[in-house]
Amino acid sequence: MIEIFFLLLFKSPSIINNMNDKYSLKTQNEVNSILERLDEWKNLFFFEVRYFYEGWAIYMREKNTYPRSLVIFKSFSADYYSIKSFEIHFSEKKETYQELYINEKIDTVQQLQSEIKEVIYGKDILDSITKLNYELI
Repeated sequence: MIEIFFLLLFKSPSIINNMNDKYSLKTQNEVNSILERLDEWKNLFFFEVRYFYEGWAIYMREKNTYPRSLVIFKSFSADYYSIKSFEIHFSEKKETYQELYINEKIDTVQQLQSEIKEVIYGKDILDSITKLNYELI
C-alpha cells in the first residue's frame, strides 16, 4: 500500500527491478550522510527510511500538534533529490495529507540540506499561503 502511494506521489517514469541498489555501500553511505545532516532536527521530527524499487525515501514527521510531513526521495537511476512537504489533517477515522511544497530536482546534498532548512523554517507554508492568495484574486 505504501509503495503504491509512493509511486503515485512521485510519478517516476520507470521502475528498476534491481533491489541490489538498496543494499549497496554507496546507497547506505548516502542515506547515512543525509541522516547525519538531519540530526540537528531530531528533537523536532521523527525520521523513517524506506527503500523502494525505484529508490529510497526519508520520511520526516513533525513532533507537534499540527504536524507537517516532509519526504526526501532519491531515485537509483537519477543524480538528483526530490523533496515534498505536506500538511497533515486529522479526522476521526484517518489522516489526510495536503501538499504544501514540492521541489523535484535538487542536484547536490548541500542544496538538499539548504532546501530542507528553508522548508523547516516555513518556506512551504509561505508558498502555500501565497498560492492561496492568488487563487482568491
